[in-house]
Amino acid sequence: METDFFKVKEAYGKCEVILYSSEHTVTLPELSTEHIGKLVDLWIERFHDISKDKKIQYIFIFENRGEVVGVTMPHPHGQIYGYSVIPKKIELELKSAKEYNWKNKKCLFCDTLKAEKDFEKRIVFSNEHFTVFLPFFTEYPYGVYIMPNRHFGKITEMTEEEKQSFAETLKETTGMLDSLFDTHFPYMMCMHNSPVNGENTKEFYHFHVEFFPPMRSADKVKFNASSETGAWAHCNPTAPEDKAEELRTAHRKFLSKMNGEG
Repeated sequence: METDFFKVKEAYGKCEVILYSSEHTVTLPELSTEHIGKLVDLWIERFHDISKDKKIQYIFIFENRGEVVGVTMPHPHGQIYGYSVIPKKIELELKSAKEYNWKNKKCLFCDTLKAEKDFEKRIVFSNEHFTVFLPFFTEYPYGVYIMPNRHFGKITEMTEEEKQSFAETLKETTGMLDSLFDTHFPYMMCMHNSPVNGENTKEFYHFHVEFFPPMRSADKVKFNASSETGAWAHCNPTAPEDKAEELRTAHRKFLSKMNGEG
């Protein structure tokens, strides 16, 4: 209830559930690349349609996987939220990217990717269109990013080749995580797109996918405690260079399994 101090306004937004498959127990890495390609097309279709609503400012595509992150329905699925405001984390990311672009006349994300490629040790794998890496600043031991090699702001701006490559990259990334400990690895997969129906951010914002896998080992959870939750001062208890090597090994293991070698 509104008071002189506490202000409220009418809530507005959209929420859609995206079912990945008719099979009840199959998971993303177990789907074929062609099947995931159809999923990419569906995300793009829904993003485009939701963006037509002028009240929507931000469209968030995501997947929660595993009981550790609160999933109660095992059927493979993700969700799309349409927000009437830009969420605070995205707002901060946009602000930083805009400031960097203004000062340096370059994209913050493109330069981040270049720095990671130059350093090499945190790169997990890459292909013609996408690079998977464990960022220097990662909050979670296995918190990989998927970054397009080409600069674009929204999933709707992918070329046909990039759509196919994105499907392959998603399959390999999630399969790699499962191969770490030979289990269905829990994660939060979050796609960061440019906002809609507002400021043109095309020049300085860069589509990417952030993974937040809450496990720091096969049987230990990486909890967000007081520093992370109360101060937003995250502490990663591991060296990302070491974890990147583990992920590269897991990626090779998953590829061998795909190719029928293991």
